[in-house]
Amino acid sequence: MHDPVPLARFGGLVATDLRDVTSDPTALDSTGWWAVVADFEGRLVCARFGDVRPAPVPRPRPGRWRGPDAGAWTSSLDRAAYTAGVRRIREHIAAGEVYQANLCRVLTAPLPDPAAADPDELTALLARGNPAPHAGTVRLPAHGVEVATASPELYLARRGRTVESRPIKGTGRTAADLLDKDRAENVMIVDLVRNDLGRVSATGSVTVPALCAVEPHPGLVHLVSTVRGELAPGAGWAELLEHTFPPGSVTGAPKSSALRVIRSLETAPRGPYCGGIGWVDADRGTGALAVGIRTFWIDRTAPGGPALRFGTGAGITWGSDPEREWEETELKAERLLAVASGEYAKTPSASGATRTTGAASTAGGTGGAGA
Repeated sequence: MHDPVPLARFGGLVATDLRDVTSDPTALDSTGWWAVVADFEGRLVCARFGDVRPAPVPRPRPGRWRGPDAGAWTSSLDRAAYTAGVRRIREHIAAGEVYQANLCRVLTAPLPDPAAADPDELTALLARGNPAPHAGTVRLPAHGVEVATASPELYLARRGRTVESRPIKGTGRTAADLLDKDRAENVMIVDLVRNDLGRVSATGSVTVPALCAVEPHPGLVHLVSTVRGELAPGAGWAELLEHTFPPGSVTGAPKSSALRVIRSLETAPRGPYCGGIGWVDADRGTGALAVGIRTFWIDRTAPGGPALRFGTGAGITWGSDPEREWEETELKAERLLAVASGEYAKTPSASGATRTTGAASTAGGTGGAGA
């Protein structure tokens, strides 16, 4: 039977001894150390653990993670449907309804041995095959949360009253691949994040210490900016989440219009992908939630049986080329799918990773718009 011990792992710490689970964000300003998973659609799970101690991510144990076959991945959007979605967003932009919208698709593959599938074992593989600054595990099977993330993007960090976000917009294999479109996209989202944080920050305290910095990650580079503010009196985690969620970098601008466009185009729920994943230490007044990108989650209620899911997407602007945006979603997925399917260890070259992604992105697409 699948009954692993509840666990969370972030930032060199491992947490066990589950004490409480709630959907009330005010708990994050109470006491204790909490793991947090907020689905893109709004479901919030906050889990308080009693035993939190330093522990490195364990080394992968041979045979302990059995991932999907590389050719078993299917996509909620095939190439034709995704590029059609990009063209539709450009029509919304031309009509003045939105400046930018993120279009995503969800990849799914059946688990070959669901009873033994453990997201923390996948985290161990990701730590070697795709290390990331906000990587971690949340394992709460009784609450339907089994997540392994290799997120490079900070959604919200808090130290006392200071709060910071580091939105990513702009992706290429190398810095030379980044276009003016990528920088314009980043600046648009920085403006949105400044506005979001401004709703809960003291007047005049929101600043942008870094704009469009090039940041390397395994297999690609990103443009990353930093937005910082001081929380207004009386504001806490509940207010932060209310006024900044979902993260601006995975929605678009204006956010309300982008969300309407996303709902009209995407057919698969994003779940923890594009949500918020991380930890909060209420006793110390600190915390860090990542944007749930480069994230795997186990869905044990999938119609065809327990499955592993992974999301990938791109920000669409007027300057977007549909084929290039499709390729960006491929680039973001290829290395991680290879790790999860065991192909990266077998063929660590770029060509091996690309073969894995090709199977994932073209097989079994629904042909519908969105996701």
